[in-house]
Amino acid sequence: MYTVGELLRQWRHRRRLSQLDLAIAADVSARHVSLVETGRSRPSAEMILRLAGQLDVPLRERNRLLLAGGFAPRYAERPLDPETLPGAWDAIERVLRAHEPYPALAVDRRWNIVMSNRALGPFLAGVAPDLLAPPVNMVRLGLDPRGLAPHIVNLAQVRALLRVRIARQLATASDPELTALYEEHLAPRPGDADQPVESEIAIPMVFRFGDRELRLFSTTTTFGTPMDITLDEVAIEAYYPTDAESAAYFTSPDADV
Repeated sequence: MYTVGELLRQWRHRRRLSQLDLAIAADVSARHVSLVETGRSRPSAEMILRLAGQLDVPLRERNRLLLAGGFAPRYAERPLDPETLPGAWDAIERVLRAHEPYPALAVDRRWNIVMSNRALGPFLAGVAPDLLAPPVNMVRLGLDPRGLAPHIVNLAQVRALLRVRIARQLATASDPELTALYEEHLAPRPGDADQPVESEIAIPMVFRFGDRELRLFSTTTTFGTPMDITLDEVAIEAYYPTDAESAAYFTSPDADV
C-alpha cells in the first residue's frame, strides 16, 4: 500500500512536473513538496487537496490520496438519475436534446451509456439484443461483430483511437472492469497492422448502411468543476457530420439509417 507522499510523487511524474514546478503552482516551497513525497512531513488534508488540484488528479483518486494520508474522503459518489442528481440529469438531457438531429450520448468512466438522444436510435437497428441490455457499453456496442462493427468502414482506425483513449485512462487509474473491456476488444493482437493516430479529433467514423455512407467526427464534453465523483467521470460524446451528404441525411425529414 502506497503512502500519500508516494502517490503524490506518482501523479507528479505522470504530469511530468518537477518538484519545483509543483511547488510554484501550489504556492509552497520545493523543500516542502520533497518532505511530503519522502514521508518526512505529514501533509494536512487541505495540503493534499491543494497539491492534487494542481496535479489535476481525478476526484476518485483524490479520495484515495486523503485515505492514504489518514483523512476521510471528501467527494461523494451518487447514482446518476433524476431523483439523486436532478440538476445534472436535466443538464445532460438538455445538451443531448439540443444536439439533435445529430447523435450524442453520455458515458460513464467504463464507457457505459447512461443517456442518449433520439438520433442514436436508427443506428441500433439489427444490433444483437444482448448488446442492448443495460448497461449498454459504447465500446462493446461499436466493436462487437454483432453490433455496429460490420457497418464501420474504418474499423481498425476507430479501434486504434479507442485503444489510445482507454490506455490513457488505465494509465491514470487502474480499473478491473475497464481493463477487461480493453483486453476483450482493444488489446493488440498478432497480425494487427499499426494504425497511426495522428489527430484524435480529426479522425472520422465512417458508417456504411447499404449503399449509404455517413462520415462523422466526435467531440467530448465534461463537467467543468464537478464536486461529485459521478459527475467528474461522465463524458458527453457528440457526433457531427463531416460532409454535406452526411449532414443532409440527418436533416432529412424521412431519415432512416
